[in-house]
Amino acid sequence: MGSSVTPAATGDDQEQVIPRHVAIIMDGNNRWAKRRSLPGVAGHRAGVEAVRGVLRACRDHGVEVLTLFAFSSENWGRPQPEVRALLALLSRYLRSEVRELHKDGIRLRFIGERSRFSEGLRSLMQKSEQLTVDNTAATVVIAVDYGGQWDIAQAARKLATKVQQGSLRPEDITPQMIDRHVAISDLPRPDLCVRTGGDARISNFMLWHFAYSELYFTNVLWPDFDEAEFALALADYSRRERRFGLREPPADEPLGAVDA
Repeated sequence: MGSSVTPAATGDDQEQVIPRHVAIIMDGNNRWAKRRSLPGVAGHRAGVEAVRGVLRACRDHGVEVLTLFAFSSENWGRPQPEVRALLALLSRYLRSEVRELHKDGIRLRFIGERSRFSEGLRSLMQKSEQLTVDNTAATVVIAVDYGGQWDIAQAARKLATKVQQGSLRPEDITPQMIDRHVAISDLPRPDLCVRTGGDARISNFMLWHFAYSELYFTNVLWPDFDEAEFALALADYSRRERRFGLREPPADEPLGAVDA
């Protein structure tokens, strides 16, 4: 992971446009394990290895920000043994990987509602952020107990508090103001959202942030999503024309209708 949005050369000598920020919905761990007659936790462990591979791919391609949907607000509804295993795996990952991330100059951040986590896990998350806060090579954001609706609601609460205190008028609330109060408002918005596992939905992930993100869905299960699969997602992104609600008319056509 590295510096800026510099095009990378592809095999056919064309320049590839690299997204600054990639967000990933890591889906398919349980199905991966089931197909191998393994317990579900084995799929989650294999998923951690996939994270390592994607981190290497981001570094090699120059992606600045990687956001991973690790644990959604809805995941609390899964069987308790699975929830405990997921959170234990997150704890082990932080204990084993954060110093390596720090050595590589990567800043680690978390988004989501932390209050339901154990004191030990909250402490690990805080220490990980503090250790890496000044790193500038790249940023990894881990979304835990996160939901897009929660994110918009917590931004609304902050603005409502300002209205209640008299420092803000309701008529002054704009999309730009909401944008400044959602999670990771200081980072570039995701250019590309990748979802593995075959489902074509975003499952309450970064609803505000994905307003103009490109979406890439693949049938590959997350533990099998390696650096080559990540490169395919980047190549697909590079072929897309991002208009942000505008369009470039033909030379003989006056500027008029708008499409997305």
